[in-house]
Amino acid sequence: MSDRVGTARNVGNIVLWVVQILLAAYFVYSGYLLFGDGTIRKFDEIGFGQWLRYLTGVLEIAGAVGLLIPRLCGLAALGLAGVMVGAVGTELFLVAKGGPVLPAELLVVCLVVAFFRRDTILALLAGLRRS
Repeated sequence: MSDRVGTARNVGNIVLWVVQILLAAYFVYSGYLLFGDGTIRKFDEIGFGQWLRYLTGVLEIAGAVGLLIPRLCGLAALGLAGVMVGAVGTELFLVAKGGPVLPAELLVVCLVVAFFRRDTILALLAGLRRS
């Protein structure tokens, strides 16, 4: 029975890493697009200025890198979930023809990763307490 638990744990870890890699690829792509001209009009419509576009791009790319670092992956997923909460709210309330479905789906996936990588978040917090 112990071998089955170990195998299931290994398979789960592999699946989680695949999800993290796919999320990282998406957020690098999305962050890269935010530095181009294609989203200027949308951020004008949001009304907070173009600085938000650049900040969002930096946060998405930093989060993507964090997803690939074992010690940071849980915290990165949690941070990206926060960015997606903002994106869902923006799409619902600030954009005339907003599409909140994709950011909501990404939010859920990020929260799932953060949940299953909560040990890395707790280890970081424990390290801060020791300092």
